[in-house]
Amino acid sequence: MSETRTTIIGPTIFADGILDASVTYGVARMTLAQTGPDGKPMPAGLLVVPLAQLPSMANSLLALLKQVEARMKEQQAATPASAAVPTDPGSFRFG
Repeated sequence: MSETRTTIIGPTIFADGILDASVTYGVARMTLAQTGPDGKPMPAGLLVVPLAQLPSMANSLLALLKQVEARMKEQQAATPASAAVPTDPGSFRFG
């Protein structure tokens, strides 16, 4: 089975939070955050989404979170209790 690759258009931004969010003229704007070297959040980029698309995006993120949680539970169930050593959960793709 071949793996499907998505072409990334535009910049890739690592974010581990949202600093600020607002809605103006039907557009949601979220200032994405990264944890800085001092442990405090700092701006990483701006995500701009039409308000009409925001529920769809939020539902997609929620579905991804549920898939990740299910995969982690599967991995934990497959690991014997005696071998429970903290490891990197690895990476996986969802279609």
